Amino acid sequence: MSRSMAGPFDDVCDYLFKSVLVGDSAVGKSNLLSRFAQNEFRFDSKPTIGVEFAYRNMSVGDKTIKIQIWDTAGQERFRAVTSSYYRGALGALLVYDITRRVTFDNMKKWLEEVRNFGHSDMVIVLVGNKSDLGHMRNVGEREGQDFAEQEGLCFLETSALENINVEEAFVQLITKIHNIKTQKSIEAKTSEATAPRAGQTILNSQTELLNIDKASATKRVGCCFQ
Repeated sequence: MSRSMAGPFDDVCDYLFKSVLVGDSAVGKSNLLSRFAQNEFRFDSKPTIGVEFAYRNMSVGDKTIKIQIWDTAGQERFRAVTSSYYRGALGALLVYDITRRVTFDNMKKWLEEVRNFGHSDMVIVLVGNKSDLGHMRNVGEREGQDFAEQEGLCFLETSALENINVEEAFVQLITKIHNIKTQKSIEAKTSEATAPRAGQTILNSQTELLNIDKASATKRVGCCFQ
């Protein structure tokens, strides 16, 4: 079962990036999605069954990117159904609830699943949600940062209720995906430009290079720990 939470996706855009939200049930994935896509928070939010998705356009540099976000069910009985939805995803937000330690402890399991089913270059952002409930905190912010650093992830704490860092989490995700795609495009063009052509003169085991694109590699943006 799936349903769109946003409008039609045939708007003009330069790229379409698919990403997924994963984590235990009731950590706030659906409200993160509705806050980002529609700037709404649903107090009566119910557990996701199967998959829901939404679209939103974002600008990165001079490019318009349509992000397609899939909200996967956190309940174990739906895992066989939703694992196929990792296919084609370029980014993932791993979400836990800072007031429930078990949801943080399960991040290792979710991270393993993402890496097993996801793209090898998938950008992963660790998200500690419900920061508005700091008085009920069971997972320290430093713990989240340490886990993210250990696994090479980006990290933020968010509050879907108070709209804290929700936009920033998705912006960070999409910007890094775009940077990786741009880097690969540059490398592909450089490789094509430097490949030997038919009839090209070979001197001293080195190829004579003609009309090389003056492309410089774009540095990848590092993760910002907040």
